[in-house]
Amino acid sequence: MAFDAEIGTFLEHLAIERGLSPHTVAAYQRDLALFTELCQIQHIARCQDIGVDAVAGFAGFLQSQHRYKSSSAARALAAVRTFLRFLVGEGALAADPGASVERPKQWHRLPNVLSQKDADTLTQAPLAHYYAARGQQGAGGVPSRPRRQRALAIRDGAILELLYASGMRVSELCTMPLDGLSMELGIVRVTGKGSKTRLIPVGRAALAALRKYLIHVRPKLCGSGDGSRFFLSRTGKPLAREDVWALVKKHGRNAGLAGRYSPHTLRHSFATHLLEGGANLRAVQEMLGHADIATTEIYTHVDAQRLLKVHKQYHPRG
Repeated sequence: MAFDAEIGTFLEHLAIERGLSPHTVAAYQRDLALFTELCQIQHIARCQDIGVDAVAGFAGFLQSQHRYKSSSAARALAAVRTFLRFLVGEGALAADPGASVERPKQWHRLPNVLSQKDADTLTQAPLAHYYAARGQQGAGGVPSRPRRQRALAIRDGAILELLYASGMRVSELCTMPLDGLSMELGIVRVTGKGSKTRLIPVGRAALAALRKYLIHVRPKLCGSGDGSRFFLSRTGKPLAREDVWALVKKHGRNAGLAGRYSPHTLRHSFATHLLEGGANLRAVQEMLGHADIATTEIYTHVDAQRLLKVHKQYHPRG
């Protein structure tokens, strides 16, 4: 691959000096691989030969591809621009060819948000589905491994309650340490993007579900496995991001909720419901771990959409 050495040094810089997560570094690597591929088509073999036309052509390519959302295109171009600025700083380039290339215009798609009723339904779905299945199977015999199924339902319920109560990212939930929860203070400690640690308050419903998981389920899952992570898989290993995505989809489907759901849906719902209740935008920004308050402001648009809908439905001249 062209620019192998330069890209390798840049990725090391991101991981070691800037402390970015492996997921973020991997995203940079994918975006730069695509840029490199387009450079090779244009017979650009050295980083010193990268010009404004190459960067502008990459931006145009991203905008022409329907598979790239505006946010994805902006991220990919930002990765290339950051790489080129790094090369200037290292003395590998005399000038930054990406400085004059405009970023693709982004439109903000309003996030998918659950109603408060649907959020309650989803968080209660694991145990509700377990007991419903037990009742259906009662006439035909006892279901296989009922204790194991109930234990996993309790764990899944605790996960859903925590995601909705804290708004944490799925990666933060998966890496949350065993000592990351303080029952006495009602807070969780998570490590987010850029290895930044923050504290998030957790409500009574989530604390009750977490206590039940810690007392009745986690000791059985842990066994002789890794005891450092808070949430464990059925084999005693730390939960993977894919596991959490799968269980949110499964329980949303079991609960009969329309639409597509992911852990991020609960994060969106957490922020939106806080603002609906009158929370301060800065406080929500801090709890979500957003570096820029502009990212948090998208939820004010969600709340505005809700108010417009209410006005149209109930005002005599709506």
